[in-house]
Amino acid sequence: MSGSDLSVQLYTIRHALAEDRGAALSRLADLGFRAVELFDFVDRADAYADLLGERGLAAPSGHAMLIGEDAGKVFDAALTIGMRTVIQPMVAADRWAELDDVVGTARALNEIAEKAADRGLVVGYHNHWWELESRIGGTSALEVLAENLDDAVVLEIDTYWAEVGGEGAVELLGRLGDRVGLLHVKDGPGTQVMSDQVAVGSGSLDVLAIMAAAPRALRVVELDDFAGDVFDALRDSLAYLTAHGSRA
Repeated sequence: MSGSDLSVQLYTIRHALAEDRGAALSRLADLGFRAVELFDFVDRADAYADLLGERGLAAPSGHAMLIGEDAGKVFDAALTIGMRTVIQPMVAADRWAELDDVVGTARALNEIAEKAADRGLVVGYHNHWWELESRIGGTSALEVLAENLDDAVVLEIDTYWAEVGGEGAVELLGRLGDRVGLLHVKDGPGTQVMSDQVAVGSGSLDVLAIMAAAPRALRVVELDDFAGDVFDALRDSLAYLTAHGSRA
């Protein structure tokens, strides 16, 4: 890759954003991040466009509910910010047990992706653990989803939740191949306890092997929670990843 191949999911610093959005973004820029992944951006598009630009930050991707929502409004916001990929952050756990439900999710994403393409945007899906825990005919429900997605739809694989869900992230990424456009890069002991998560490189996941399994995917650092100052964890994550070849 040329330029930055490293981003950070802003959910990681949600408490700091709630206190002072501009100051929180400035702290990320001061750490050395140059790209962020947004959440809850649709009604804040103009503000984010200004705040990010003032700090030299780009937002190549963002999370927003698309299925069953006004996707056109999401697309408008994404274009205002300069975003390329809009990601459905989840579909509820009870929608992954039956084949018809999974196929229905794929069809919904395919239809939204077709409309997004007309606007120059890409649609993706982000997993948690339940899509991997659920099995349909011996295959993880996430992989069943992938089999039914149009090529235009990308996956953002949360590698930590994949491991928690019982699938080795390296093997999963190998099976999904070029379908994977983005990775959530996280570390910790592989439990559902979010505050167990730690800075990338200081937990039990083989992060380097995981990233090597999807070399063209944008890496997005995230901590769902952290037992300490999350900016310290982001600083250490950035140091580890840049020391091993990622570019902020």
